[in-house]
Amino acid sequence: MNENALVSEISPQSNIQQQKGSIDIKDLSVVFESKDTRNVALQTTNLRVNPGEFVCILGPSGCGKSTLLNVMAGFLDATSGEALLDGKVINEPGPERSMVFQHHSLLPWKTVGGNIEMGPRLTGDLEAQQTVTYFLDMVGLSEYRNHYPDQLSGGMQQRVGIARALATYPRVLLMDEPFGALDYQTRLVMQENLLNLWGEFKSTVVFITHDVDEAIFLSDRILVMSAAPGRIIKDIKNPLGRPRDQFVSSDPIFIDLKRECLELIRTQSMSKP
Repeated sequence: MNENALVSEISPQSNIQQQKGSIDIKDLSVVFESKDTRNVALQTTNLRVNPGEFVCILGPSGCGKSTLLNVMAGFLDATSGEALLDGKVINEPGPERSMVFQHHSLLPWKTVGGNIEMGPRLTGDLEAQQTVTYFLDMVGLSEYRNHYPDQLSGGMQQRVGIARALATYPRVLLMDEPFGALDYQTRLVMQENLLNLWGEFKSTVVFITHDVDEAIFLSDRILVMSAAPGRIIKDIKNPLGRPRDQFVSSDPIFIDLKRECLELIRTQSMSKP
């Protein structure tokens, strides 16, 4: 099947306008301590992500981007401060938040359909099989339902991972460099596919990337983090209109945004903790 394929017919049930999905980070810090070391991963970080926004996070390697995302997911506890989803403190994972990792994290002993079905089953979806069918259609992989992950290309595996994440209809989709391991052409296709899916569901998306072009192409806002210990140093509103295609990279607005982001990251990368 063509890697570019996306389903052309969208189920009426996908016309869900997310009314919830706000994230508030208030005076958040995360410190990892052991017997001999103390590592401040995040320092006094504050931000708000509005319902339905697509926010990208950029920053130097090791600045705490993934740490911040893991707190939002409920995988890590804050040392001080708090993270809230729709006003409620996040202290554990939950079905209202789904995570997509850089590596697909699919269970190798389950089929494509079996991987996607896990979330709906756990959340009590009485029509889990129909949900699987719907999301496989959305990502253009219906004919691969009974295949196993190692029978798929990298791009197809990530499409399954995204389908699995969306199959619980989460308020928030958290994405940790999900396209980082893909080749350049597949990455561009996946970016466009993701925007198509986000346009349909309007879940809040928080997306980590090292790729400035990717951040500008996808986002409503770009958050730039400092070198470790990390904090938000710039919140940049992306003025580019939607819908977008890859030709937007020649737009003067895109070029100016890229210059600003690269300069911020370059300055931080050269600074000493």
